[in-house]
Amino acid sequence: MRYEFTAIEQSEIPQMKVASLQYALETYASETNKVVSTWRAFGDHDFGFRPHPKSSTVGEILKHQLLSERRFFGEFLGTPEPPADRVLPTSATIEDFCRRTAMLAKSRFPFLVEQDEVWWFATVPFFDVKRERIWIFWRRLLHTAHHRTQLTVYLRLLDKAVPSTYGPTSDVTWSGADPTTSVESAERK
Repeated sequence: MRYEFTAIEQSEIPQMKVASLQYALETYASETNKVVSTWRAFGDHDFGFRPHPKSSTVGEILKHQLLSERRFFGEFLGTPEPPADRVLPTSATIEDFCRRTAMLAKSRFPFLVEQDEVWWFATVPFFDVKRERIWIFWRRLLHTAHHRTQLTVYLRLLDKAVPSTYGPTSDVTWSGADPTTSVESAERK
């Protein structure tokens, strides 16, 4: 994969105490990079855009991402988090939101890397049910991917380029990119 911008470099991802869970932290960093790449495709003038009166605006989705991620990690996983009133950037620019989400993600690394298997697989409260922490962690990443996808639709509706997140897009491709868009390509082994 080739990304135009990387908010969290591979060299910034520490080694997990539980080596078999290294992929979890690397995936979290990768997903954060994809969020930042998607956010960077907007301009500051797009904060108020919504495709429908019942839809959230771009700005509301960015705020929700930062605040809900803080809640998932702090309340449900127990990571040290800043007070909720200090999570949002002090100025509302796309670049400020991008920097803030990368900084908050990186600040969670030291706590997460030190946890052992017992911690990751312990069952804890999650809203009105109980789930394993590893399940909550993956649920958070899926929630993030949901909103990132929502924003890629907004980009398309604004006639802006959609960045690559899992492979080529109609706007971004490269030599060697091999999307699976036909029965023939799906049959390859």
